[in-house]
Amino acid sequence: MSFRSLIQEMRDEFGSISRHSLRSRSHRGGGGAPRVAAVGPAEAAAMQQSCWAQLPPELLREVLVRIEESEVWWPSRRDVVACAGVCRSWRGITKEIVRVPEASGKLTFPISLKQPGPRDGTLKCFIRRNRTTQTYYLYIGLTEALADDGKFLLAARKCRKPTCTDYLISLDMSDMSKGSNTYIGKLRSNFLGTKFTVYDAHPPYDGAVVSKSRSARVVGLNQVSPRVPAGNYPVSHISYELNVLGARGPRRMNCIMDSIPASAVQEGGKAPTQTEFPLSGLDSFPSISFFRSKSARIDSATSQLSTQKEEKLVLKNKSPRWHEQLQCWCLNFRGRVTVASVKNFQLVASDENGPTNQEQDKVILQFGKIGKDLFSMDYRYPISAFQSFAICLSSFDTKIASV
Repeated sequence: MSFRSLIQEMRDEFGSISRHSLRSRSHRGGGGAPRVAAVGPAEAAAMQQSCWAQLPPELLREVLVRIEESEVWWPSRRDVVACAGVCRSWRGITKEIVRVPEASGKLTFPISLKQPGPRDGTLKCFIRRNRTTQTYYLYIGLTEALADDGKFLLAARKCRKPTCTDYLISLDMSDMSKGSNTYIGKLRSNFLGTKFTVYDAHPPYDGAVVSKSRSARVVGLNQVSPRVPAGNYPVSHISYELNVLGARGPRRMNCIMDSIPASAVQEGGKAPTQTEFPLSGLDSFPSISFFRSKSARIDSATSQLSTQKEEKLVLKNKSPRWHEQLQCWCLNFRGRVTVASVKNFQLVASDENGPTNQEQDKVILQFGKIGKDLFSMDYRYPISAFQSFAICLSSFDTKIASV
């Protein structure tokens, strides 16, 4: 039996169990608002009697390892997620097998979007902008093309206020409200659109401090589980400096990563790695906490101490060069950007973080235009997809400093 046949058979079997469970609950529950119910004895017995739940641990691990190694990219990567949702034993082994993006270079579960990108290479993504609805959608590419159908990752909605502008970021493209369980953070600008703050709805590391200016919010309003407050944890401050050349010159961009120590870009350096979402979100996304492990928690605690004692990582836009023949400022995007735009940028570690005063060559985040309302976004360690997306959103906002 092929792996695809195995996964399909597993889906059919557990799908029938789930449908039987829903029918049983509907007969018992009667009318009223929907609520979360525990699995009944019949459903639990069906799970225990399933041939998939009774596989020997050694055989199960071998099967899951081969599936994880064979399904390396989306959309086939969804088979790995399906395996993690079969039962507790499958979930436990899957979370041990699947590595974080830093080591694997793969995005598997939603929590991967809060974890640092790969150390070797970059993750190539793109952003689609909808001017009418003022929404932005982040995808990861499925091919080597600049843009394809893509695998959806994150969505953001622009919300104008009298004194600032917010970009609400969500895991769900159809629900970008702040009260949603899928809300994971936001980008907030000042009145002029020259200074921005990226807020994480969840603690970026153990002991993170909530912003004093946060507004009280409760997630999971329609759930039976206890309400868990989500705060504003500042993870980055972005500023655009005054451009003396006006629109003809490149923007000067500066990013202070509050949750990442400066040593993260050095050999052997570490950045904080989130391992789970709050429990209130597990009902909607049962697979988002699969990276909980002792080693991950130790790394997170170590990173927290380092962040408190060491200087913060500072990123700045790489200085472009003036091209005499083209009569414009140019950067080498290695074919990932095709349209000239003031929004285009490459971020590198500032010389403040290095032993010398020379600019760092390794590009950590690059963003650029490739078509009408279409932009590429490539990122790597030590920043995450969420942080990268938020930084790129700041480039869309109107800036008096660049005019």
